[in-house]
Amino acid sequence: MKNYIFALFAIAVFTQFSVAQSFEKTKDYQKFNGYFNFYYDDATDKIFLQVDELEKEFLYVYSLSSGIGSNDIGLDRGQLGNEQVVFFKKAGNKLLLIQPNLTFRAITENELERKSVEQAFAKSVLHGFKIEEESKGSYLIDMTDFLMRDAHGVSGRLKNTKQGSYSLDASKSALAFERTKAFPKNVEFDVTLTFKGNAQGDWIQSVAPNPSLVTVAQHHSLIELPDDNYQQRVFDPRSGSYPFSYYDYATPVQEPILKRFVTRHRLHKKNPNAEESEAVEPIVYYLDNGTPEPVRSALLDGGRWWNQAFEAIGYKDAFQLKILPDDADPMDVRYNVIQWVHRSTRGWSYGSSITDPRTGEIIKGHVSLGSLRIRQDFLIAQALVNKPFAERDDNYQPMLEMALARIRQLSAHEIGHTLGFAHNFAASTNNRASVMDYPHPQFELKDGTIDFSNAYDTGMGDWDKVTVAYSYSDFPSGTDEHEGLNAILKKAQDDGLRYISDQDARPRGGSHALAHLWDNGKNAAQELERVMEIRKKAISNFSMDNIRTGEPNSVLEDVFAPLYFFHRYQTEAVSKLIGGLDYNYATKGDGQHTVRTISAARQENALETILTTLNAANIALPKDKLELFPPRAIGYGKTRESFKGRSGVAFDALSAAETAADMTLGLVLHPERASRLIQQKSLDKDQLGLNTVLENTIQKTFDESHRDPYLQEVQQTINFRVLYHIMNLAANKEVHPQVNAIANETLRSLRSSLLSKEKGTIAAETVRRIDAFLNAPAKFKLIAVPKIPDGSPIGMDCFH
Repeated sequence: MKNYIFALFAIAVFTQFSVAQSFEKTKDYQKFNGYFNFYYDDATDKIFLQVDELEKEFLYVYSLSSGIGSNDIGLDRGQLGNEQVVFFKKAGNKLLLIQPNLTFRAITENELERKSVEQAFAKSVLHGFKIEEESKGSYLIDMTDFLMRDAHGVSGRLKNTKQGSYSLDASKSALAFERTKAFPKNVEFDVTLTFKGNAQGDWIQSVAPNPSLVTVAQHHSLIELPDDNYQQRVFDPRSGSYPFSYYDYATPVQEPILKRFVTRHRLHKKNPNAEESEAVEPIVYYLDNGTPEPVRSALLDGGRWWNQAFEAIGYKDAFQLKILPDDADPMDVRYNVIQWVHRSTRGWSYGSSITDPRTGEIIKGHVSLGSLRIRQDFLIAQALVNKPFAERDDNYQPMLEMALARIRQLSAHEIGHTLGFAHNFAASTNNRASVMDYPHPQFELKDGTIDFSNAYDTGMGDWDKVTVAYSYSDFPSGTDEHEGLNAILKKAQDDGLRYISDQDARPRGGSHALAHLWDNGKNAAQELERVMEIRKKAISNFSMDNIRTGEPNSVLEDVFAPLYFFHRYQTEAVSKLIGGLDYNYATKGDGQHTVRTISAARQENALETILTTLNAANIALPKDKLELFPPRAIGYGKTRESFKGRSGVAFDALSAAETAADMTLGLVLHPERASRLIQQKSLDKDQLGLNTVLENTIQKTFDESHRDPYLQEVQQTINFRVLYHIMNLAANKEVHPQVNAIANETLRSLRSSLLSKEKGTIAAETVRRIDAFLNAPAKFKLIAVPKIPDGSPIGMDCFH
C-alpha cells in the first residue's frame, strides 16, 4: 500500500478511558486513539471528536458499507461517495468544516495572488460544530449529527428513481461500533441509518423486507492527505488514461489555464536506472474474502494479469492481488479492494477510486463486481451448447468454464479503471488488444459444431501495456519525460493500435466505425454474418435438452431469450458504419489522420448485411421450436429477462420478431445518423445517402414476400416497424429539414406503390396509416414495441 499509510499492525487502540487527559467532559467516555482522537459516550450515544490542529487539510470520504441490493436504484454495498479535501476553522464558539474550491487555483509563491483566486470562487461549509470544550489549543466537538445525516443521498436516490418519498428516522438509526475504528493515518466511522417513507416503486418493494423502513449502513472516513512527493504526469488524449484537471490562474497568458494530468497510483522503482526492479511500494489489491469458489480463483487469476503489463516496463511484482484479511474492513482506505456485490438482478460492475483532489493521485482503488452476471454468461453458453443435458444433468462444466473465463476478464477490466485507465472500444479490431474493451463471447463453427475454446481472452492485451507504460513508466535519470512518453504513444501508433473511448462508442447515435460495445472482429459486417450463422446453428440445435430434467419449459424459454437476440450487439457495430466516421484523438505533429468518412463500398456492404436482420426468413423463430414454449408455469412468471408480447399468456412469436426488427431499425434509421447521411452525400455524390438507405430498406422488407403464411405474417409485422421509423424521421424536429423531406417523399412513394399493386388488407391498412400521418404529422408518436429483454451488461459493463 501507500508509503503514507501504516502497515496492518497499526490497528485501532480502543480502551476505556483511564489515563490523564485534557478534556473534563470526556473523563467517563471511551477513547479511540488515531489520526483524530475521538470519544464515545454510551449514555447519550454520542461521538466527540478531538481537533488538535485548525486549518490543516485532510481528506473526508463518505460511502455505503451496506446497501439496498437493487441495480436499478443503484445504492450498493461498498459504493463510494465523493472525496473532499476539508479543514476545520474556528468561528466564534464553533468549528466550521470547510471544503475549499480546488477546481480554481493559483499555483504561485505570491500569497496575495493565491488569495485573490480563493476569494473569487465559492467554497463550501459542510458543517458547523459547537465547541463543547477547549483545552491547550485543542477542541472537542460533537460529531454525532454530522455522522448521522444522509450524506450519501439515499433519500434523494429513492425519490429520483420514483421509489417513494423517504426521510431519515433518527429513532431507528444508531452508531455502529463494529466498523468504527481509529488508525494512525485514518479514522473510520460507521452508522446504521433507517429511512421511513411511503414505498411507491416496485424496485424497493422487491428488495426491502419492509419497504416503508429501509435501513442501510453509511461510512465516514477522515484520512491524512499524502505527502507532497507524488509526481504528476501530464495527460495526453491518446494515452488511455483518465484526465484529472483544474484551472491554474497563475498560468502565463500564452499557456493553457486548464491543467490536465493522468490519475494513477504512486509507484517508483527501487532502482529507476535498472532494466528490472522491484517497486519501493508495490500496488497491492485485496479480494473480498466473502467471494466463493470457483469465482474467487477466477478473479484472482484475471486480476493478476496486470502484473504482465508492469513487468513489460521493468517492474518485478509491482502489482499484487491477495485475499482480504478476515479482520479487515473493505471500506478502510488502507486497502485497495475488489468487492463481490450482491443484487436482486444482474447489473453493472464498476471500478471506483478515492483520489487526492489536489493532485489526482489514487489513494484507494475500489472495485464492485455484480455477483449475478456470471450467471448470464452461463445462460448464453447453456443456450449455445448442443444438448448439454441430454445424457446427464450435471454436465455443467462447459458452461461454467466459459462463464469463469469471462469473470477473469471482468476482474482485470474493473481493476484497470482503478489503476486510472479508460475504456478502449476500438481494441476488438486489434485482436483483442485490451481488457478495457467490452468483449462479446467469440465462437466458431468447426465441422458444424459451435466451438467455445476462444470465447474470451486470457491475458493482457498490447494496448493495456501501452497505457501502463504511459502512466507508470519510470524513466532513467537524464531522460526527457515528454519525449519518453511521446515515444511510447508513437510506437503504439506504428504498431496499429487504436484507442477510442466512451463518448464515441455508444450505440444509438454513435458514428465511429471501429468503436463498439460487445462486438468482435476487424470487419463488423463480416462478423455479423458469422454471428448470424452461429445463431442459426444454435437455434437449430436448441431442444428440451438445454435444461435439466424436472425443470419447466418456462426455464427453457429464458435460456432461449439471449440466444434469439444473440446478434444484437454486432448489429449495433454494423449500424455505425452507415454514415460512419473513422477518426483519432489526434494531436498536432503525431502523424495520425484526424477524420475520414467510411468509404461508400463499406457503407453499402454494411447496409446490405444489416438489412438481412429484417428478413423474416432470418429472424423468425422456427415453427418447430414454438412448441417448446407453452404459457408460463405457476411460480415461473415473466421477468425482465423474458420475452414480451401482445398475446397474453401465449408465447408471441410475432412480437419477438417485431422487437428484434425494431432494434435494428432504431439503429439504422436513427435521426442523427440520417442527418449525417445528408451531409456526407452533399460532400461526395458517390457516397451513400439517406435516399438509398430508405429505398433499400423498403426493398428488403415491403418488397419481400414469403410463401409460408407464418413467415409472411412475421414479415408484415416487421414492415409496420419500418413504416413507423420512417414516419419518425419525417416528423422529427431535431433532424435537418432535408431528412424530413426525404422521409415524407419515401412515405408518399410507398403509398403509391401499395395502391398500384393488388389490393389486400395489409396494404390497405398501411395506406390508411400513411394517410393519417400525412394529414397530421404533429400527432405522430412512435408506437412502442414489446421491450427487448435486458442485454447489457451481457457479462460485464462499467458505470462511472
